[in-house]
Amino acid sequence: MNSTERFAGWRKSSYSSGNNDNCLEVADGYADIPVRDSKNPTGPALHFQPTNWTSFIESVKAETLRA
Repeated sequence: MNSTERFAGWRKSSYSSGNNDNCLEVADGYADIPVRDSKNPTGPALHFQPTNWTSFIESVKAETLRA
């Protein structure tokens, strides 16, 4: 993770509640979408191309609807 990402405005899903540390956090304002594990805020971030991130989110939503 570079120094800019360390100070980025990371956010969790609005579906996350309380002190649930089993979440992904996403930072806005980047050409690629950085994603990190909320349990390890100083750890590495994965970067997704916007089209890949959209596909991932759509897949998660579709799976949630089936559950």
